[in-house]
Amino acid sequence: MILKQQYHVISVAPRPFVKWAGGKRQLLPVISENIPTKFDRYFEPFLGGGAVFFSLASKERKAKWFISDLNSDLVLSYNTIRDNVKELVTSLEKHAQHYSKDSSGYYYKVRESNPKNEIDRVSRLIFLNKTCFNGLYRVNSKGKFNVPVGRYANPNIVNEENLYQVSKILQSKDVSIKCQDFEDALKGIGQGDFVYLDPPYQPVSSTASFTSYTDSDFDFTDQERLYNKFKALDKKGVKVLLSNSKSDEIIELFHEYSDGIVEISANRFINSVSKNRTGHSELLIKNY
Repeated sequence: MILKQQYHVISVAPRPFVKWAGGKRQLLPVISENIPTKFDRYFEPFLGGGAVFFSLASKERKAKWFISDLNSDLVLSYNTIRDNVKELVTSLEKHAQHYSKDSSGYYYKVRESNPKNEIDRVSRLIFLNKTCFNGLYRVNSKGKFNVPVGRYANPNIVNEENLYQVSKILQSKDVSIKCQDFEDALKGIGQGDFVYLDPPYQPVSSTASFTSYTDSDFDFTDQERLYNKFKALDKKGVKVLLSNSKSDEIIELFHEYSDGIVEISANRFINSVSKNRTGHSELLIKNY
């Protein structure tokens, strides 16, 4: 079924500071509707842009938050915003000034750069994300960012207010951020805990694959690993919610949880062909 409902959005709530493939901002209403009302600890091992985490953590739920991702540059970004947001804003302001003078030339100069300073590395990631084609984070087999420049009249490169809101959330002693594989992130959890899984989606066709968030793809073997972890957590009494594509492979893999499958409609904002960004279906799979 397809769920549609209007929700009030708190304007001061932090939002993802990067545009990430598979981001969940547009789906927050229906995802929120399927999240348990109470949990002691929250685990999200495919953090990405963090839309679901930010939405929940900003509502002052009393919980411990364990967020992680395998993309080391992304995790560095979260840690830098938490610890050095003022310096990061200053660096982004410099990028914005240079970009305004020569957008394309400056973009490719930054894309080819390899800064060692952590603030400069995070500033580069956010700048490229805000100005590259469709905001698409993609690396090649060598881990090199390879997306061409986008066409933006006035991209919001700095977004200072949101960065400070994100920093405030991440500074909580109840928030833990790590760079690790999902299996490591989900060790030692049990009844009373809640897990949200938002992995790179199983491709619905041979041309639909997008798994290059890191320099190692997330393939069907990883989807099977994820299913086995889902099942193991279910046996331990952990509540688990999973997002994935409406692909035959995923439907077959999770067939024993078919009673907990919700089909939802979604748009694909990073598709290079605009007409292909609408009319997609994906799945929410839960064990409760």
